[in-house]
Amino acid sequence: MQTYVIEKTDKTVKLGFKDANLTLITPLIKQFNEDSNVVLVRYIDKHPELVDRALYVEVSKGDVMDAIDKAAKAVSEYYSLN
Repeated sequence: MQTYVIEKTDKTVKLGFKDANLTLITPLIKQFNEDSNVVLVRYIDKHPELVDRALYVEVSKGDVMDAIDKAAKAVSEYYSLN
């Protein structure tokens, strides 16, 4: 699975997920919803064979990529073997 930035501003980012399923996306959404700095997280799923799945994330302050990093680390730690 590849993750890539589709579009980014200071407060928003739209991430694309190539060949992704909800196994990774669902825990990320949960982490974003628990972050008080995240104003909006939206899952975008069109026809899976034509368009990659995507997440839209908006923060109230700071860099949106910090919220992405924080959520990714939390999911990684939760699913680690330690």
